[in-house]
Amino acid sequence: MGTTNYSRDFERALEVGRPPNIGELFPNSKALLVSGKVIDRAMIAKGKAMTMAANARNHFIIRGALRAAQRANAAIIIEIAKSEGGAHAYCAVSYWNMARQVDTVCNELGIRVPVAIHADHYGIKNEKDLEAARTEIPSMFDAGITSIAIDASHMPDDKNLLANIGLSPYVPPWAGYETEVGEIKGKEGLTTVEEALFLIRGLNAHRVFPDWIALNNGTTHGIQDSEAGIQVDLTKAIHNSLAKYGVSGAQHGTSGNDSERLKRIAGETNTTKANVATALQMITWGVEVNEYGNAVLDEDGEFIKLPDRGVGEELWSEMVAYAKDRGLKAGDYKKLNLPFENRLHGQDRAIRQRMVKGVEDFVYDLLVKVFNAGDTAPLAIDAILRAGSHDMGPKGSPMEDPSEWIEARIKEKAKSMSRDKGPEGDFED
Repeated sequence: MGTTNYSRDFERALEVGRPPNIGELFPNSKALLVSGKVIDRAMIAKGKAMTMAANARNHFIIRGALRAAQRANAAIIIEIAKSEGGAHAYCAVSYWNMARQVDTVCNELGIRVPVAIHADHYGIKNEKDLEAARTEIPSMFDAGITSIAIDASHMPDDKNLLANIGLSPYVPPWAGYETEVGEIKGKEGLTTVEEALFLIRGLNAHRVFPDWIALNNGTTHGIQDSEAGIQVDLTKAIHNSLAKYGVSGAQHGTSGNDSERLKRIAGETNTTKANVATALQMITWGVEVNEYGNAVLDEDGEFIKLPDRGVGEELWSEMVAYAKDRGLKAGDYKKLNLPFENRLHGQDRAIRQRMVKGVEDFVYDLLVKVFNAGDTAPLAIDAILRAGSHDMGPKGSPMEDPSEWIEARIKEKAKSMSRDKGPEGDFED
């Protein structure tokens, strides 16, 4: 697609491709904020491609990721999880201000690639969470969310399915929709084909057609364990079993996996969305990371701060002192995001610029060299123009008998399934 044609098509996509909540919030914007469905379709059109869902734990990540997407001509997703950006968050970026930040940066920097705004890991653990979600989810879409992950994987399989069914009416039909089976907790409690089929078949019977499914396929969130990592063959087997239902894969816990393994996930499975969180946070701070994006620790288990990268040395010393004073271990440094957000913004311009540039370079390399997401922006725009709408419609179609998936039958079916869910613990983001 030539530059002139792309510009013309981009303008047409702006007219028809922005969801109604985005048009209402930003009537004069030139940012192409779109449904997560659009991003998924673009990756499918390219084939053997997945894009980054860049976790926006601070504003500098948003800026760097968007600059990288523009440079790579790639469609991209910006996201935050409930623990990070929900009602009791440890980050300043939230479900309710993320779209506004993305829209502002896109207009400021002239970003002309499609971007989805994803509410990741919207966790449901009990009936109280379900009740709150009925108000909170609509409020998030009012604030510009265009895609959501209903994550009830903390609960037994039957309750996970029932929670997704119960909350599906609160998700606009045009929005991207992700579901999850098996908490992301490394090599323990790995998702089975049986569990994944149970969730997707049950949703299909209730005419709910997720765009993505997330699995526990061997990764973890946060600081990685050397034995943790994506099990490609397991992922492939599960995706193959779900193929006829039209659901793509969402890969969580991407940081810490080497490039070859990530290339296999993009090339051998149906994954179109890859979450990256901890690596981006560490890069903005200037912490040394290895080729996998995993933080490098010294012999005392402390982070190694690179003097010419990320935050200024004085501020980093304050952050470390704050963490030690509160007993925060390496994996809990994420809780520094909220108390230090304004301090990060108050640094010298050169320091702020290198924070953003570090993220940009890291994200660009993943998008182009590993994820095969380069030049997917025109494919996303093509999808919008073919549909003539912001609404791509579902990929799946009705296959399951609703009478076989009433609540009583769901509970009965769940009794015969595996109960190995792995260890208990905090696996929220």
